[in-house]
Amino acid sequence: MTPTRPNILFIVLDTLRRDRLGTYGHKLPTSPRLDDFAAQATRFARAVAPAQWTIPSHASMFTGVYPREHQVAQSTSVLSGAYATAAELLQLGGYHTVGFCNNPLVGALDHGLQRGFAEFYNYASAVPQRPTDAQRSRLYREWMKRFQPFARRVGNQFAQRDWLFRVSLHPTWVPIWSKYINFKGNTVASIGDLVDYWGTYFAGGADQPLFAFLNLMQSHLPYQPPQQYLDRVAPDLRNDRRAYQFMSRFNADAAAWASPPDPPLEDWQEAVLNAFYDAEIASQDDQLGKLLDHLQKSGALDNTFVIIAADHGEGLGEHDLFGHSFAVHQELVHVPLIMRGADRVPVGGHVSENVSTRRIFHTLLDVAGIETGSPGNSVHERSLLNAVRGGDPETELAFTEAIPPRIFLHVLEHRNPAVIDRLRLRLTRRGVYQGDHKLMMAGDTPEALYDVAADPFETHNLVVEQPALAEKLAQTVAAFAPGLHSPETESAATREISEEVLEQLRALGYVD
Repeated sequence: MTPTRPNILFIVLDTLRRDRLGTYGHKLPTSPRLDDFAAQATRFARAVAPAQWTIPSHASMFTGVYPREHQVAQSTSVLSGAYATAAELLQLGGYHTVGFCNNPLVGALDHGLQRGFAEFYNYASAVPQRPTDAQRSRLYREWMKRFQPFARRVGNQFAQRDWLFRVSLHPTWVPIWSKYINFKGNTVASIGDLVDYWGTYFAGGADQPLFAFLNLMQSHLPYQPPQQYLDRVAPDLRNDRRAYQFMSRFNADAAAWASPPDPPLEDWQEAVLNAFYDAEIASQDDQLGKLLDHLQKSGALDNTFVIIAADHGEGLGEHDLFGHSFAVHQELVHVPLIMRGADRVPVGGHVSENVSTRRIFHTLLDVAGIETGSPGNSVHERSLLNAVRGGDPETELAFTEAIPPRIFLHVLEHRNPAVIDRLRLRLTRRGVYQGDHKLMMAGDTPEALYDVAADPFETHNLVVEQPALAEKLAQTVAAFAPGLHSPETESAATREISEEVLEQLRALGYVD
């Protein structure tokens, strides 16, 4: 242990695209509060989410390994006890651990991601769990003690039973459950509770440093931003009845949230979706600013290390896809990552190398002074603080994986089965970033190669123009995910894995 250990605050801005934040170049005023915070922090320009949706991405950030290893890739998956979570290790290392979660996939499902939290509050429920429950009447607490486990079991049934999930997506039911079970949680309540908890915890003379996890989900569908934020980012929509009618229909059709559009949306419809999404980000940013202001004014930031990241982004019609289920395009896996505090990272710092957000796990433990792992693959060596210092052992190499969520495949089998074969949605997509280039694989086939520095929206596929680079990166993916290929389908580009590539992957701890 280090002599003095900072408090740690880890904030996940669920479903938040990197390109919609001012600090990453967005022109609309969606994130002034976060932008101000980032100016006093270190910003990562090329952070890559290990997965394209909530459950596997959180599992990777909590355990430090990629989805292919932890195997928490479905709504029914359960994290193996072989993998300790960051919260478990921090708790063993002397931290008090508490979570404030607005995403039901993290806060309500029985997948093991809540392990290690001494207290975990779930705001996405018909009966939210809040720290203030202890102040309620004895009768209320007894009722909650009985009802909350029942509500949790019901929620898990919807995640595990295909027919129940499909019924719940019908436009008749979506407006009801999205409102009355608090599908997106309660941003205001969770931030207010965290502020109060932080003050009360330290006012009581706490003798343990605090690790707090906060998940905010306001930028997830359905998009129903307060009017003032829609006026801020898209004032021309205020009197556009057609726009509001379209969003009302789209918000109610939850099956469309993760489905390829058929027929494709018109340009004006895409513009409306983008405006409503931006307005949700702006609304959340105001609330986040209240938390950051409190930490600043109370002096808490003097001894708190803050990590702010997204678990993934969102597709809004690009590449013929919506939602975040089946791809590893930039809009899904190129995410914001900002760190500040405790004299560990420079003010105004900038990291330009490719890094995986799975390494948040290592960074949390490194900041806490908790060392684990073997030489060459230790917490300290994998910590993102090495990238800040310029001595990063992962040499700009980052992977991402989109293992298709079965629950959404089943929805498409009933809604639009032809699109599954047309877009090959049953295949696992993997991506590897090295330098300015990114190779995307569909199963065992190189699907696209992009120069993401020159072409950030992935409009120009370089596979045919640069076959040697595509082959080299395909070898890297094959070594990263052994067993990916079968003899019948193995492509010539990946049949032989060169010793040079294997040595590189061994040195980075990806293969034995």
